Amino acid sequence: MHFGIFLEERRPGTSEAAAFQETLDLAEAAEASGIDGVWLGEIHFNPTRSVHSAPMALASYIAARTERVRIGTAVQVLPLGNPLRIAEDVATVDHLSRGRFDFGIGRSGSPRAYDALGIPYAESQARFEESLRIILEAWKGEPFSYDGNFYRIRNATVGPRPYQRPHPPLRMAANSRETFPIVGRLGLPLFVGLRDLSIPELHAHLAAYRSAWREAGHPGRGDVCLRIPVYVGATEKDAVEEPRENTVYFFRRHAELTRSGLGRGDTGPADRRQARVAELTNLTYEDILETRVAFGTAASLTERLARLRDELGLSGIVAELNPSGQFALEQMHRTLRVLTREVIPALR
Repeated sequence: MHFGIFLEERRPGTSEAAAFQETLDLAEAAEASGIDGVWLGEIHFNPTRSVHSAPMALASYIAARTERVRIGTAVQVLPLGNPLRIAEDVATVDHLSRGRFDFGIGRSGSPRAYDALGIPYAESQARFEESLRIILEAWKGEPFSYDGNFYRIRNATVGPRPYQRPHPPLRMAANSRETFPIVGRLGLPLFVGLRDLSIPELHAHLAAYRSAWREAGHPGRGDVCLRIPVYVGATEKDAVEEPRENTVYFFRRHAELTRSGLGRGDTGPADRRQARVAELTNLTYEDILETRVAFGTAASLTERLARLRDELGLSGIVAELNPSGQFALEQMHRTLRVLTREVIPALR
């Protein structure tokens, strides 16, 4: 089992410099405590929420300050960048980390950054697939040409080649019903989260992923890593009540973000998005506790994560220490300490 932490949010009232320092402090705490991986989000044009607009640069700096922990993107939004430049950046970070880089990839469920960069969101899936093909070819380190719908490449040789051969481990995010079987057919490890999907919904989608995996002839049953908000309290009551306000705020904010895509013709079926908005809007805190998060004492959290591991067939768990951005720094470090000292050892 892989155990990691996910870092993305900027706490209210912190300066940009302080937000970066808090990320670095948590990454170094993960290194010291034995966490397997630090995963970085990619958020554009929303500086009050996150300073993680350049995750590759941040990953490079974390790699220089650590020696053991793996560093990954969760996820790099492929359609927003030039695939040749992405291939170069990834290979560079892979070398600087001496093979400790994991390349999480996706296309993002939000059109906001696409709009700002002038990239049609309706093209996101096709651009993603084309970019991935180019990146994989570029990492071979041989001259190649490519003629696609979005990119035309003539006799390009990309260097450096990745430190890990043939390339850093890939992990693709899936959120929509259609994406899960695509990831399975590609034979890629999967990243899933609980912002849009509940745990019961994941059961069905993971079945589709694994079915497509088998039908494509890939060995095994796939590789699934779950990103989930985690909070540790001193008592069960503390574990439920302390994060209540911040967690409710987070899902309300996410409902509004989802609502902002209504009325567009490029964000998938309108009825599905409307249903998702309604579901998120009507979530009670009890619903959230049951289907979207893992909150508890060390003992109950261990039981909860073990059950999710077994029910979903997980290969990894990545803890969101501050999904809403509202938790105090000490609360995040406390959760990390309990995870590494009590919970994770019981799950190994």
